[in-house]
Amino acid sequence: MSARRIRPAALLLLPVATLALAGCSIGGASAVSQADVEQQVTDTLTQQVGQAPDSVDCPGDLPAEVGASLTCVLSAGGQTIDVAVTVTGVEDGTVSFDVQVADAVN
Repeated sequence: MSARRIRPAALLLLPVATLALAGCSIGGASAVSQADVEQQVTDTLTQQVGQAPDSVDCPGDLPAEVGASLTCVLSAGGQTIDVAVTVTGVEDGTVSFDVQVADAVN
């Protein structure tokens, strides 16, 4: 089964979207792993748009601290767009974070 791809036009529908992600369990870790952040962002954007991006690449782990953030890059249809990921809460080993898609394609 092949993954559906986000058409470049669909990227234009994402700008300024802020998407709340379900919490990510980290156990006793002090950060959400890069791979977990990339997967959560991919899953959330796929659910919102109805198509999977080609990839989501984050520069590293996301610290489990309220206000911590990093900028990931979503690739689809030969285009890229920045995606800001910001921690909004840390409680009982679960990190909640928001995703905001940039308002311009790179």
